Amino acid sequence: MNALDDYKGQEPAWCPGCGNYAILQALKGALAGLGIKPHGVTIVSGIGQAAKLPHYMKCNTFNGLHGRALPPATGIRLANHKMPVIVVSGDGDCYGEGGNHLIHAIRRNIDVTLLVHDNQIYGLTKGQASPTTTQGVITKTQPFGANASALNPIAFAIGLDCSFVARGYAADAVFLKAIMEEAINHKGFAFVDILQPCVTFNKLNTYKWYTERVYRLDDSYNPYDRVGAFKLAVELADKIPTGIIYVNDKPTFEQRISILKEVPLVRQGFSMKSTLKELDRFY
Repeated sequence: MNALDDYKGQEPAWCPGCGNYAILQALKGALAGLGIKPHGVTIVSGIGQAAKLPHYMKCNTFNGLHGRALPPATGIRLANHKMPVIVVSGDGDCYGEGGNHLIHAIRRNIDVTLLVHDNQIYGLTKGQASPTTTQGVITKTQPFGANASALNPIAFAIGLDCSFVARGYAADAVFLKAIMEEAINHKGFAFVDILQPCVTFNKLNTYKWYTERVYRLDDSYNPYDRVGAFKLAVELADKIPTGIIYVNDKPTFEQRISILKEVPLVRQGFSMKSTLKELDRFY
């Protein structure tokens, strides 16, 4: 039996040719490659085409509000820091509605893996400009072209000193799987922006467009060099690096909480007597 079948959920309802299919397969492959069983991982999502991914997998899942995947993921991780927690989001869901939560998840360095399906458009709500839409692109709600400059997620994350920053490409599924494995294994907040062509609503950033520009970083690149990583993040649009772009080894949020040093909260006993004793300290 194929190990990927262990993760098989509902039948996907994405458009034929959507980059999300490759991301789904890469994630299944990464989990199988790491030996993580379906009951041993929790995947959290918000709202959007990307956020449907947990429905198409067999594992622990939590489907929350638009842009609000990171807060419950943080709570889940703190309750059981022995279980990997993965957040799946889209560029609109994460960088638009959820941008404030992204800032503070990076700042806290909670040990969660964030996979952002970045198709540079709102897919579920039918083609409005997202925070990563190229300035000037005409959409259904921007008939004169998107007026704002596009967000650079990689430069944004490096600027906040995120402990793991990477970029993947849906059409390079083998490399994407390897990136996901590194992200899941990383101790700290791991952020992966995944270039994901939308074949229905984004007629600019197509598979052909990306393939002419995307390249893999090789072993000569040093991801621990923050200044070098930031320079790489702002390269011209005709050169798009993929791979692990920036890494640091600062302590995680969980490591800074003394009560989590022994066993996960979910495994700790509850005592009303000790709880009342702690409350008495504040009154």
